[in-house]
Amino acid sequence: MATRYWIVSLPVQSSASSLWSRLQESISKRSFDTLLYRFNTPDLRVGTLDSLLALSDDLAKSNAFIEGVSHKIRRQIEDLERASGVEGGALTVDGVPVDSYLTRFVWDEAKYPTMSPLREIVDSIHVLVAKIEDDMKVRAAEYNNIRSQLNIINRKQSGSLAVRDLSNLVKPEDIITSEHLVTLLAVVPKYSQKDWLSSYETLTTYVVPRSTKKLHEDNEYALYTVTLFGRVADNFKTSARERGFQIREFEYSPEAQESRKQELEKLLQDQENIRSSLLQWCYASYGEVFSSWMHFCAVRVFAESILRYGLPPSFLAAVLAPSAKGEKKVRSILEELCGNVNSTFWKSEDEVGLAGLGGEAEAYPYVSFTINIV
Repeated sequence: MATRYWIVSLPVQSSASSLWSRLQESISKRSFDTLLYRFNTPDLRVGTLDSLLALSDDLAKSNAFIEGVSHKIRRQIEDLERASGVEGGALTVDGVPVDSYLTRFVWDEAKYPTMSPLREIVDSIHVLVAKIEDDMKVRAAEYNNIRSQLNIINRKQSGSLAVRDLSNLVKPEDIITSEHLVTLLAVVPKYSQKDWLSSYETLTTYVVPRSTKKLHEDNEYALYTVTLFGRVADNFKTSARERGFQIREFEYSPEAQESRKQELEKLLQDQENIRSSLLQWCYASYGEVFSSWMHFCAVRVFAESILRYGLPPSFLAAVLAPSAKGEKKVRSILEELCGNVNSTFWKSEDEVGLAGLGGEAEAYPYVSFTINIV
């Protein structure tokens, strides 16, 4: 599947079918690796020249907006698929692969009646895409909120002993709590463990001899218990801090531990449900946006062809996907097929605004704009 397509239109001088045959023949002979398809634009309502000119000012800007929303949804889908471990499949529009929908585009008359003014069609597409973008922001914010809560919990569980949650490292038998005795938890730098073992009994009075026990070790710290009389706990903390040992505040509570475990399980379940729901919504919404975008492109190629070639509408619209190396060759083929029609018009300095209607860096003697699917 190509990711970058040109939608172009050429002026019809005799018949559309003979021009199409000449285009097919030239592409197959001189740029055979270029994909080429007819782009079916319906007979839309022209309106006045003033309304077309006013509309043309907004077309490139609206295209950039719709393209941007489609890319946002696609990126969100890729992120969600990665997070879910889902194999990314081909995105579809109404059950048809995206590239097939583009290359075999058919106008949806029920959704966008061709007798509606062009401005009305463009505005309804813009409103629909803007609403989808707003919905996505709300849904993605809900998902990201759950993820950030889980990240905080994960940091607490996977950070160093100086900051992480200690409840799953401490067992009931590690803690002594009585009328007079308390057990404290000391976080000791790995390189200071000998210092701790030789000094903890003397950091204050009334420390129970040989009461320290190592519970856990990570890359930076070791976690030790120490038991002492409750009334000297503050003195011990001060002396320990002076020696570079951190006493972590900790109260063993099976209820709190169970509550945290349940909260984590609920968050994980919520995350999975929201992720699955958001992914399904994104699949459907991507199809909706892409379909709207192709209808917009049909309006755009119709409006710009009339502004460039005049009335009555007589042009051939096509979709091409040239390789990077073949672009110049394809441009020259398209230019040759334009003949001399409107050549003075497109080159005149006064009309450079119209010549560049497609929003391309260069002006061509035919309508041309690029759409990037990815």
